Amino acid sequence: MSEIVLMSDPKVAAVPVAECGERLVDVRRSGSLLTDTRKQDRADAFAHLREGVLERLLKAQELLPQGLRLLFVEGYRPPALQRTYFEEYASQLRAGHSEWSDEQIHSAASRYVSPPDIAPHSAGAAVDLTLADADGRELDLGTRMNASPEESDGACYTQAVDISEEARANRQLLGSVLTAVGLVNYPTEWWHWSYGDRYWALATGEAAALYGPKEIGWRP
Repeated sequence: MSEIVLMSDPKVAAVPVAECGERLVDVRRSGSLLTDTRKQDRADAFAHLREGVLERLLKAQELLPQGLRLLFVEGYRPPALQRTYFEEYASQLRAGHSEWSDEQIHSAASRYVSPPDIAPHSAGAAVDLTLADADGRELDLGTRMNASPEESDGACYTQAVDISEEARANRQLLGSVLTAVGLVNYPTEWWHWSYGDRYWALATGEAAALYGPKEIGWRP
């Protein structure tokens, strides 16, 4: 994909899902990934990923220079929570752009939160992560994680130019190890990477996604 395709694009929703049945696993049991708790929920849903995605993250970490680690922030997101996030952000956009149509709101919202029906997080296929040093201190990647396009003035876009050389180098490093193990990035969020979902299938030319939405016990 030479230009940014948003999650709301009909091409993403048109990708079929051939659910492989792979289980969700708790990344903390690997004993290898640093796990941040900022997105922790009561059911610990945040710490889960499909087994194949976790295996790829562990391989990616092995490719990092000595002294650097992947810092896992969020993986699986229950569909109900995804819907809440999407609707809240859409409401914010609607309040600031009363002249926009519902279609424009839906498209703009998908820059930052995936539409619930195709969200990679709800399939256990997506991970939000960053880089950290050996002591768990986050490296500079240009914005805070989960910075919206409005808050960051577009610097949250992976290829943003208005960031420091250090941040750009760190983004390139993160991208190089994750791409090497088969993950794809959502270009409006430097921290969002996925494997096996519809967006991944479209980006890589696969005929179908491997993972569809999953439901596990969760409460706000």
